[in-house]
Amino acid sequence: MMDPHLILIALIGAHFVADYPLQGDFISKAKNRTAPITGFPWWQALGAHAAIHGAAVALITGVWWLFFAEALIHFWTDDAKCRGRIDINQDQAIHLACKALWFFVPVSWAAFSPARILFS
Repeated sequence: MMDPHLILIALIGAHFVADYPLQGDFISKAKNRTAPITGFPWWQALGAHAAIHGAAVALITGVWWLFFAEALIHFWTDDAKCRGRIDINQDQAIHLACKALWFFVPVSWAAFSPARILFS
């Protein structure tokens, strides 16, 4: 298992890589339902962006279902930002709060997994 401190660093670093250079101008514009790129479904761009974040979280933590938790929350949060319901600072705070939460999942998942409880 990866050092817990490195998990947190990797989660935060992957977030910023996926939210800035990997997002790019196209996805940044295309994911906005209020001003989408003509001919490209906004939800497809936002879904792809959210899935990139979900994949990063699942691969770093080793917990498969965090893919879905991260992708769903990231989708909702970015959509709220694009619709003007939250600002960029609130958007980033929610994203980072999720990473802090996901940081604790692998540790508790390993400590309280059914296999460990039954076979230890």
